[in-house]
Amino acid sequence: MTTVGISRAALVLLLTALIAVPMVLPKLGSSFWIDIVAEILIWSLLAASVNLLLGYVGLLSFGQALYFGVGMYGAALSVIHWGAGFWGGLAIGIIAAMAMAAIAGSVAVRLTWHYFAIITVVFSLILYFAAMSSKPLTGGDDGISFSAPNVLAFGNTRLSLADQSVQYYTILLVVALCYLLFSLVVRSPLGVRFMAVRENDRRAALVGINVYLTRYTAFVLAGALAGASGALFAFFGRYASASYMFYHVSGEAVVWAIVGGAGSLLGPLFGTGLLIVFREIISTFWEHYLFAVGAITVLVVMFAPRGLAGAWNDLLQLVTRSGASASAPTSSPATDPGLAKPAADTTSGG
Repeated sequence: MTTVGISRAALVLLLTALIAVPMVLPKLGSSFWIDIVAEILIWSLLAASVNLLLGYVGLLSFGQALYFGVGMYGAALSVIHWGAGFWGGLAIGIIAAMAMAAIAGSVAVRLTWHYFAIITVVFSLILYFAAMSSKPLTGGDDGISFSAPNVLAFGNTRLSLADQSVQYYTILLVVALCYLLFSLVVRSPLGVRFMAVRENDRRAALVGINVYLTRYTAFVLAGALAGASGALFAFFGRYASASYMFYHVSGEAVVWAIVGGAGSLLGPLFGTGLLIVFREIISTFWEHYLFAVGAITVLVVMFAPRGLAGAWNDLLQLVTRSGASASAPTSSPATDPGLAKPAADTTSGG
């Protein structure tokens, strides 16, 4: 089987496992882990927003928590004040995050390297302190809460997020759609421009690519992913708090993206899943579990610089090469035309 075939089979297996989570885990007495898997899916979108900028455009952002928080508050406030349902609140959260990213990105993407990272932190801190001081609207550090809206309502049937299985499958559907759109973007001509700018922005400009517009587009799309993550998290916890806009949330997303593999489609999902599962297991008996998380991050960076996704690709290439070499026909030296040489012509002295 080829590398592509193995990867597709692994993807199908992953999707099957995610679909089976609410059906299998309760039978194992582990219903708690359904919410953990849902949380992994949500946070992986925030890591994917970091991955879009870092892995595909070459911009390291420590401010994605800002758009996560804006999406969270957009969803929560629209439900509380406008009576929006799930889909309306989700759309408003994403649009609000994209609008904020459009404003911040118009300035931020003019900079690169550490200057870009610094200004993204600055924007995040400005809005964080603004949200903390606007307690009548945002609830500040205490946050605001709301009741779970319906996902679908037809006739006497109501599908509400209050049902754990409905909530899980709704989150899975939205996250899967976001990853599908992400995949279509990075495989499109726009994605090619992203990677051209990442590799060498000067050469990209010489061949006619508008570097500023390309980075700006990526920044707004990354804001949309972070906003979708924040809106889903608000619906998941029925809660929104300004504390999630602090830059340490962005730092966690950067770690998840790097551990999973920046520049790969599902790398953020792998990195988020590994570290959150590790956190849930270790934190039950060791309060300083972050030391272990840091050690894992250092080891991955040292021995798998391209993250878990890169290590997986290397393993696939090794397996396929080994299989190809094992199945290749071997020729006898006596019959191999490439090894058979004509005898010397002794009659002519040659």
